[in-house]
Amino acid sequence: MENKLRVRKIRNGTVIDHIPAGLALDVLKILNITGKEGVVVAVVMNVDSKKLGKKDIVKIEDVYLDEKTVNKIALIAPSATINIVKEYNVVSKRRVEIPLKVRGILKCINPNCITNQPREPIESSFTVISRKPIVIKCDYCGAIMSYQEIFQQLVSE
Repeated sequence: MENKLRVRKIRNGTVIDHIPAGLALDVLKILNITGKEGVVVAVVMNVDSKKLGKKDIVKIEDVYLDEKTVNKIALIAPSATINIVKEYNVVSKRRVEIPLKVRGILKCINPNCITNQPREPIESSFTVISRKPIVIKCDYCGAIMSYQEIFQQLVSE
Protein backbone atom coordinates (compact mmCIF):
# COMPACT_ATOMS: atom_id res chain seq x y z
CA MET A 1 0.00 0.00 0.00
CA GLU A 2 1.42 3.35 -1.05
CA ASN A 3 1.23 6.26 1.38
CA LYS A 4 0.63 9.68 -0.11
CA LEU A 5 0.65 13.06 1.49
CA ARG A 6 -2.60 14.89 0.93
CA VAL A 7 -2.61 18.65 1.21
CA ARG A 8 -5.49 20.59 -0.26
CA LYS A 9 -4.75 22.66 -3.35
CA ILE A 10 -5.10 26.39 -3.00
CA ARG A 11 -7.29 28.37 -5.35
CA ASN A 12 -5.15 31.53 -5.45
CA GLY A 13 -1.93 32.43 -3.71
CA THR A 14 1.66 31.39 -3.27
CA VAL A 15 3.28 28.03 -2.65
CA ILE A 16 6.85 28.08 -1.36
CA ASP A 17 8.29 24.64 -2.06
CA HIS A 18 11.70 23.01 -1.62
CA ILE A 19 12.38 24.77 1.67
CA PRO A 20 15.13 22.90 3.54
CA ALA A 21 13.56 20.68 6.22
CA GLY A 22 12.83 22.49 9.45
CA LEU A 23 12.84 26.04 8.05
CA ALA A 24 9.12 26.48 7.25
CA LEU A 25 8.39 28.28 10.51
CA ASP A 26 11.33 30.61 9.88
CA VAL A 27 9.93 31.38 6.42
CA LEU A 28 6.63 32.27 8.12
CA LYS A 29 8.55 34.68 10.40
CA ILE A 30 10.08 36.36 7.35
CA LEU A 31 6.56 36.69 5.91
CA ASN A 32 5.34 38.15 9.23
CA ILE A 33 2.66 35.47 9.42
CA THR A 34 1.72 34.62 12.98
CA GLY A 35 -1.67 33.02 12.37
CA LYS A 36 -3.57 36.04 13.67
CA GLU A 37 -3.89 37.75 10.26
CA GLY A 38 -6.79 35.63 9.06
CA VAL A 39 -4.73 34.32 6.14
CA VAL A 40 -5.15 30.62 5.34
CA VAL A 41 -1.74 28.95 5.58
CA ALA A 42 -0.75 25.30 5.18
CA VAL A 43 2.63 24.20 6.48
CA VAL A 44 4.04 20.79 5.64
CA MET A 45 7.31 19.85 7.29
CA ASN A 46 9.87 17.11 6.82
CA VAL A 47 8.29 15.44 3.81
CA ASP A 48 10.29 13.25 1.46
CA SER A 49 11.98 15.02 -1.43
CA LYS A 50 14.00 13.49 -4.25
CA LYS A 51 16.02 16.70 -4.51
CA LEU A 52 16.63 17.53 -0.84
CA GLY A 53 16.00 14.26 1.01
CA LYS A 54 13.50 16.07 3.25
CA LYS A 55 11.77 19.40 2.65
CA ASP A 56 9.15 21.80 3.95
CA ILE A 57 6.32 23.45 2.00
CA VAL A 58 4.34 26.61 2.84
CA LYS A 59 1.06 27.43 1.06
CA ILE A 60 -0.47 30.87 1.57
CA GLU A 61 -3.89 31.63 0.14
CA ASP A 62 -4.51 34.99 -1.55
CA VAL A 63 -1.02 36.31 -0.79
CA TYR A 64 1.64 37.17 -3.35
CA LEU A 65 5.22 38.03 -2.43
CA ASP A 66 7.15 41.12 -3.42
CA GLU A 67 10.76 40.90 -4.64
CA LYS A 68 12.23 42.02 -1.32
CA THR A 69 10.43 39.22 0.53
CA VAL A 70 11.52 36.66 -2.06
CA ASN A 71 15.12 37.83 -1.60
CA LYS A 72 14.82 37.36 2.17
CA ILE A 73 13.63 33.80 1.62
CA ALA A 74 16.51 33.20 -0.81
CA LEU A 75 19.02 34.22 1.85
CA ILE A 76 17.91 31.51 4.29
CA ALA A 77 16.45 28.92 1.88
CA PRO A 78 18.29 29.20 -1.46
CA SER A 79 16.79 25.92 -2.73
CA ALA A 80 13.22 27.22 -2.43
CA THR A 81 10.85 27.65 -5.34
CA ILE A 82 7.98 30.13 -5.54
CA ASN A 83 4.82 28.97 -7.29
CA ILE A 84 2.05 31.44 -8.08
CA VAL A 85 -1.38 29.80 -8.19
CA LYS A 86 -4.47 31.24 -9.87
CA GLU A 87 -7.74 29.33 -10.09
CA TYR A 88 -6.00 26.15 -8.84
CA ASN A 89 -3.36 26.27 -11.61
CA VAL A 90 0.32 27.10 -11.24
CA VAL A 91 0.74 30.10 -13.52
CA SER A 92 4.36 30.78 -12.68
CA LYS A 93 7.12 28.82 -11.01
CA ARG A 94 10.60 30.05 -10.27
CA ARG A 95 13.53 29.17 -8.12
CA VAL A 96 14.57 31.85 -5.65
CA GLU A 97 17.95 33.33 -6.39
CA ILE A 98 20.35 35.04 -4.05
CA PRO A 99 20.86 38.49 -5.57
CA LEU A 100 24.40 39.73 -6.29
CA LYS A 101 23.63 42.80 -4.17
CA VAL A 102 21.53 42.72 -1.00
CA ARG A 103 20.12 46.19 -0.35
CA GLY A 104 17.92 47.39 2.47
CA ILE A 105 17.19 43.93 3.85
CA LEU A 106 19.86 43.45 6.53
CA LYS A 107 21.71 45.63 8.99
CA CYS A 108 25.49 45.59 9.00
CA ILE A 109 26.89 43.73 12.00
CA ASN A 110 29.47 46.49 12.53
CA PRO A 111 27.85 48.95 14.96
CA ASN A 112 30.22 51.67 13.68
CA CYS A 113 29.21 51.22 10.04
CA ILE A 114 27.82 54.38 8.49
CA THR A 115 24.59 52.51 7.66
CA ASN A 116 23.94 52.06 11.41
CA GLN A 117 24.27 55.75 12.25
CA PRO A 118 20.91 57.45 12.81
CA ARG A 119 22.19 60.74 11.41
CA GLU A 120 23.12 59.07 8.11
CA PRO A 121 20.07 57.97 6.07
CA ILE A 122 22.03 55.39 4.06
CA GLU A 123 20.47 52.10 2.99
CA SER A 124 22.56 49.05 3.80
CA SER A 125 24.19 47.35 0.84
CA PHE A 126 26.08 44.07 0.70
CA THR A 127 27.88 42.18 -2.03
CA VAL A 128 27.52 38.40 -2.11
CA ILE A 129 31.00 36.91 -2.01
CA SER A 130 29.89 33.28 -1.69
CA ARG A 131 26.57 31.55 -2.35
CA LYS A 132 27.44 28.15 -0.87
CA PRO A 133 27.70 28.82 1.98
CA ILE A 134 26.24 32.30 1.78
CA VAL A 135 28.70 34.99 2.83
CA ILE A 136 28.16 38.70 2.23
CA LYS A 137 30.35 41.77 2.61
CA CYS A 138 29.18 45.27 3.58
CA ASP A 139 29.79 47.69 0.72
CA TYR A 140 30.53 50.52 3.16
CA CYS A 141 32.74 49.10 5.92
CA GLY A 142 33.78 45.68 4.57
CA ALA A 143 32.29 43.69 7.48
CA ILE A 144 31.65 40.05 6.58
CA MET A 145 28.39 38.32 7.50
CA SER A 146 27.90 34.55 7.57
CA TYR A 147 24.74 32.53 6.98
CA GLN A 148 24.16 32.25 10.73
CA GLU A 149 24.32 36.03 11.20
CA ILE A 150 22.02 36.60 8.21
CA PHE A 151 19.59 33.93 9.43
CA GLN A 152 19.51 35.35 12.96
CA GLN A 153 18.66 38.83 11.69
CA LEU A 154 15.94 37.71 9.31
CA VAL A 155 14.07 35.45 11.72
CA SER A 156 14.31 37.68 14.80
CA GLU A 157 12.94 40.86 13.18
